[in-house]
Amino acid sequence: MADVKQATALVELLEAELRSRCTDIDTFQGYYRGEQPLKFASDEFRKYHGHRYKDFSDNWVQVVADSPVERLTVTGIKPAGADKADKESWRVWQTNALDADSQLGFLGAVTSARSFALVWGGSDGDETPIVTFEDASSCIVLYEPGSRRRRRAALRRWQDGEQYMAVLYLPDQVWKFQRPIEGRRDKTQDMAAADEQMNGWVPRDMGVQEPNPQPNPMGVVPVVELPNRPLLVDEPISDVRGVVPMQDAVNLLWAQLFTASDYASFPQRVILGAERPVLPIFNEQGEIVGEKPIDIEKFAVDRVAMFTGDDVRIAEWTAANLNAYTDVIEVAVGHIAAQTRTPQHYLIGKMANLSADALLAAETGLVKRVEEKQLWYGQALREVFALVALAQGDEAKARALRGGHLLWADAESRSQAQVADALLKLKQIGFPFEFLALRYGLTPTEVADVLAMVEREQELDPLGAATRLMTRTPQPDGNAPIRQPVADEAAA
Repeated sequence: MADVKQATALVELLEAELRSRCTDIDTFQGYYRGEQPLKFASDEFRKYHGHRYKDFSDNWVQVVADSPVERLTVTGIKPAGADKADKESWRVWQTNALDADSQLGFLGAVTSARSFALVWGGSDGDETPIVTFEDASSCIVLYEPGSRRRRRAALRRWQDGEQYMAVLYLPDQVWKFQRPIEGRRDKTQDMAAADEQMNGWVPRDMGVQEPNPQPNPMGVVPVVELPNRPLLVDEPISDVRGVVPMQDAVNLLWAQLFTASDYASFPQRVILGAERPVLPIFNEQGEIVGEKPIDIEKFAVDRVAMFTGDDVRIAEWTAANLNAYTDVIEVAVGHIAAQTRTPQHYLIGKMANLSADALLAAETGLVKRVEEKQLWYGQALREVFALVALAQGDEAKARALRGGHLLWADAESRSQAQVADALLKLKQIGFPFEFLALRYGLTPTEVADVLAMVEREQELDPLGAATRLMTRTPQPDGNAPIRQPVADEAAA
């Protein structure tokens, strides 16, 4: 068990690491929202045109991040040794609205390289544990040396008014801390260090009704990390990390294209060999006392100008070829598609009479990308379901869930006709209805409802019931009953 000094030191250590991650997290999340500062190719372009495009972005980051998340749908979990999905685990999942919030957790992992899930027991008398997904900027997990799964501690930090709040989760204890938010950033280094020492983390005063620390009845750290594209010896990788520099290039090209379209998209005519025309200035007596240049902008409105002289001639600058910009932008978007395994028709929106096989081939990269995420997120979510069982006091079920199988909706996007044809072929080679219903995309709960509907429908069909009874009646010679075709089978 940790004492106050050890717990405080651990909070400071974890918060320092969390702060170091927040720079990249804030950048990636800002790019996802379209908050993309324009990067300029030259100081001259920034000087004359920077203010025009400071709020412009052509947001491909959002498309890349959303494309796998829309195909990540949990439909249940099957414990090890069980032949059906666990109903209680799914009830807890639905009660906590995780059918929707899990999408936020997956999006956070795809964008920020990781997200977290927190499990804790419900209030007194409530048997439903509380499960929430947490952002990468608010949580951090400390693992045992040499392990990527055995959790040693976890910290959750958030801002509440003028205070930072934090909860430190240990296998046997839960500590709650607070500290003031830092003041001005323009202080000297010594004064900032003094403020940091004065405004450090201190245990929260929870009163006599709630001790601090309090025991952790689950016996394990109840925070689970969902890593995105993890590596053996380095941090997980965000799906948008490689998109950000290409996004900057695309935004700059659009800004240059807009500028070119404003200045050089029309032919420019030039008058050579003539002085700028002038108008005489008359006094009250009608005498010429001076001259003034003609307003050139008036020519642009009137579209008529007259010049005199022996060598006057008109030349023309041809309009700029704006296709050069759009061609480069299309190549850049193609690079984004290839690097992130995002189908090009998601990005450029061009589909011309693609066959079903061609569309399936075009989305193969995205499907494999989704299946990789199902593998890594599935490991974390099995642990989340195990923590739910621990919060309910069922250790045997927790062990079975850790070794169980997470159920996902099909990652492939296929038409109803394709799905029906595939399921019919599976039915013909002997696959049972329940398996086919799961492959169709129904959740285990929906499959149970459909099976109950089938039973009720059969009970309301007297002819079908009599036929089924006849098929089960033993023959007088003691042989097995003769299998007769059932009405619904004949119809199939």
